[in-house]
Amino acid sequence: VDPGADASLCGMAATGASGTNAVRYGTMRPNVLNLRVVLPDGRLLHTAGPRRQPRKRAAGYDLTSLFVGSEGTLGFLTQATLRLHPLPEATAVTVASFPSVGAAVACTVQVLQAAVPVARIEFLDEVMADACGRFSEIGLPVAATLLLELHGSRHSLAEQQQQTEEIVQQNGGSRLAWAEGLEEREQLWSMRHNAWYAALALRPGCQVRHKDGDDGGSASGAVSDTALPSLSQGYSTDVCVPISRLPDVVVETKQDLQASGLTGPMVGHVGDGNFHCILVFNSQDPEEAQRIHTFTQRLGRRALAAGGTCTGEHGVGLGKRALLQEELGQEGLDTLRSIKAALDPHNLMNPGKVL
Repeated sequence: VDPGADASLCGMAATGASGTNAVRYGTMRPNVLNLRVVLPDGRLLHTAGPRRQPRKRAAGYDLTSLFVGSEGTLGFLTQATLRLHPLPEATAVTVASFPSVGAAVACTVQVLQAAVPVARIEFLDEVMADACGRFSEIGLPVAATLLLELHGSRHSLAEQQQQTEEIVQQNGGSRLAWAEGLEEREQLWSMRHNAWYAALALRPGCQVRHKDGDDGGSASGAVSDTALPSLSQGYSTDVCVPISRLPDVVVETKQDLQASGLTGPMVGHVGDGNFHCILVFNSQDPEEAQRIHTFTQRLGRRALAAGGTCTGEHGVGLGKRALLQEELGQEGLDTLRSIKAALDPHNLMNPGKVL
């Protein structure tokens, strides 16, 4: 797993987050083998049993998966046992620029359809690429951009690079220069992980008291996609859609942002169909704050209409409770409430969140 910004591992588990490596290695859910949880009544629960870490199990209900994504509403996550993956023999990373966001995302879909075993494929729209380039002092074209990383043996890596270059060029992308050195690779991904701070720098003087953390939250998972905080000027929201619908949804969202007149650079783990809008606004302007809220609701419903989910990893919190009901239906929501009532009958854990 690959925590971004100021995320914690248990926070990522609590929101079911992922990170840039998820397209190849999976999100938190398949990578968490066991959790140590303090239940609302003070008892200590090991979700797979004490000191157990099998790769798979069929014994009883999957309690680990129940707490992954629970957003602190069922207990405090205090320890996570994670699956490990071997380091690849060879790694190569590159940056590709495209004439439009549609071309960049279409390239992503084709790379996945061609079964290129890409390890990371991250999307930045032209606003985000410009912000990240300036913030991290790395020269990036002001254009829709993909950051791609390939893992494998030295022999297989050359074949993957050739496939990727062909698909990038078919979509009007720039010529690729591959970096294999550790320092160059770390510099590139450091730039991506600083995307939140780069977005805030678009509005000088931002003072942030709370944010919807990129790829995680607190150790207990207490905070995620909450209602607009009055003192915050940065608000990050995310959705996730089927890969086949991703180009349409990203293009429509880009058009919506422009029509709304909002400062909202887009960035995403598009290999999973997951993308984020980092909305930077003046919290003292009620009209702009209302436009932010209206936009995020439209974005969530756009994802649902495309067969996706209102949040891929940030969670529901307060701001997406209505969208959760639309996504799951009344029966689904009633089932969640029954689980909550059984484990936390006094509603001690994150009261009012999610449900």
